[in-house]
Amino acid sequence: MATVIIHTTAWCPYCTRAKQLLDSKQVTYTEVDVSEAAVRAEMTALTGATSVPQLIINGQSTGGCDELYALERSGELDKLLSH
Repeated sequence: MATVIIHTTAWCPYCTRAKQLLDSKQVTYTEVDVSEAAVRAEMTALTGATSVPQLIINGQSTGGCDELYALERSGELDKLLSH
């Protein structure tokens, strides 16, 4: 089972969409709220990005919502999640 971390904020519609996709695949994930500046700075240090959501799958930064859905369309998401 993959280790999935998703960095979010409560008011972000893209975060909601990303979590909906993960939920539909019954993926267990750790959600990190980056509303506080210090936590967002940690996310930026990990991913190189400042926007949310940011996903890390098995220690690899995979981008945001658009990238997550692109992985799904290409069939690569299931491969990442199966490791």
